Amino acid sequence: MKKILLMIGVVFSLFLTGCSTISHGEYTQNWTQSAPELLTLEGGVTVRYMRTGNGPPLVLLHTIRTQLDYFEKLVPLLSSQYEVIVLDLPGHGQSSIDDIAYTEEFFRRTTKEFITRLDLKEVTLAGESIGGVLALTVSTELPDRVTRVFSLNPYDYGEQFGGGIRRSKNGWMVGLFNIFGSYTLEPRFVTAAVMHGGFYDVQKLPEDLLTEFSNTGKREGYRGAEYTVFRHWKTWIAARQLYPRVSAPVTLIYGSDDWSNPSERIRNQKEIAHANLITIEKSGHFTALESPEKVAEIILGK
Repeated sequence: MKKILLMIGVVFSLFLTGCSTISHGEYTQNWTQSAPELLTLEGGVTVRYMRTGNGPPLVLLHTIRTQLDYFEKLVPLLSSQYEVIVLDLPGHGQSSIDDIAYTEEFFRRTTKEFITRLDLKEVTLAGESIGGVLALTVSTELPDRVTRVFSLNPYDYGEQFGGGIRRSKNGWMVGLFNIFGSYTLEPRFVTAAVMHGGFYDVQKLPEDLLTEFSNTGKREGYRGAEYTVFRHWKTWIAARQLYPRVSAPVTLIYGSDDWSNPSERIRNQKEIAHANLITIEKSGHFTALESPEKVAEIILGK
C-alpha cells in the first residue's frame, strides 16, 4: 500500500512540477526597495546579495534549503541600526548552481571571500541553521573583520543522511534524496511538509514565501545542488572542531523546539570560549522567521 501511495505521489508531483512557475528572484521586491546585486567569486561562483540600512555591517546567512528572502521579516527590524547584507548562499536562491561539492568548507570559503571582496569591517555575523554554523566558522578565518556572532539553531548534529532535519516529523522525506539523488521530486506540498516540521506554529510560514521557496527549487540544477548539501551533512558536524577557535563574542540562540537536544546546545556553549545561550520559547528551527521580533531584540541588545 505504501508503495502504491508513493507512486501516486510521484505521478502527482510530475504534474505539479510541469505546472509550476520558476522563480527568477522577483519575489524579493515584494518586501524591500533595495535592488539585489551580483558578485562573482573565485571559480565563477556568482552570489546574489542585497544591502539596506545604515550603520556597521551585519551579514545574515540563511538556513538550509532557503534563500535571502528567508529574512524578510528580520531585515526591516535591524536596518535602522545596521547596514544589513543578505545573500543567497551558492546553490541556493538566485546564486549560481555549480557542479561542485556543497560542503561546509566550501560555503565557509565562499562566505569568507564574499566578506573580503566587499571589504567589510567590524562585521556582525548572524546566521541560522547552516548559516548558524557558518557564522561561527567564518569568524575563525576573519578574526580581524568579525567582531560579533549570533548563531541561531546551528545545524551541527544528526544521525543519518541529511543531518538534523531528519529528526523533524516529516524529515523522512529528505531520505528520498538518498535513494533518488538529483532526480528526487520536491513539489510544493513536500517543501511545505518538511519546513512545517521546523516550526512551533506552522502559521508563521507565509504561504507566498513558501511558494517562492518551491518555485526557486524548480531552477535547472537546483535539485542536484540540494542533494549534495544533504549528502555532505557530516561536514556540518565536523565543523564543530573549529568552535574552540572562535574569538569573537558569541550568542547562541535556540528555539525551544529546535531539532537539537539540550545536551547538544550546552555542548556548543562549552566549546565556545565567549558564548552565552538564549532560548526563545514557542519557536522551532526557523526562529528568525517564526520569532523575528525576539531575534531582533537580542541582536540589537534590547
